[in-house]
Amino acid sequence: MDPRSRSLSAGERRAETVATILELAAEGEPSQITTAAIAQRMRLTQGALFRHFPNKDAMWQAVLEWLSGELLTRTETAAANVPTALDALQAIFMSHIELVMQRPGIPRLLFGELQRADDTLAKRVARSVMTRYGERLERLVTRGQHEGEIDQSVDSAVASTMFIGMVQGLVVQSLLMGDFKRARRAAPEAFVLYRRALESR
Repeated sequence: MDPRSRSLSAGERRAETVATILELAAEGEPSQITTAAIAQRMRLTQGALFRHFPNKDAMWQAVLEWLSGELLTRTETAAANVPTALDALQAIFMSHIELVMQRPGIPRLLFGELQRADDTLAKRVARSVMTRYGERLERLVTRGQHEGEIDQSVDSAVASTMFIGMVQGLVVQSLLMGDFKRARRAAPEAFVLYRRALESR
């Protein structure tokens, strides 16, 4: 065991666990990640790991809670002080793509979790963040309509769904092609098409 690991606070240990799970998810099949593998990567015993989490599901929940906070914070920061709604949407879009590029374990773990038949707490956390994220996008579309840059006929809920679908589509294509940087390369042109669909004529 790494002597330095004993001095971490509970919050730091939980953050380290989240980072470790995302690393392992980027390297292999998330459903096959065991608590033993997590503990080994962290140079801990499983007993030490379970002092911070009651079970594996709680670890997955912590990962999605981290993702929730990170996504909302990053995109809010990206859109801050951006002059127009469409430019703010673009900043959010690129920030979202960049987060996934930096943490390729995110989509692997998230897609795996969403395939589970049972309604886990982690899935409920994911639904909650997507709802909040979608509402933020809808507010920006409405703002753009009030300011005259987004067509009045655009349905803000549909525009939000399309936005999220673009991110998911680019990420899935990257995973299928085995080229995770594909999403970053394609994102600017994808947003150009989205922007044209929303702009006032």
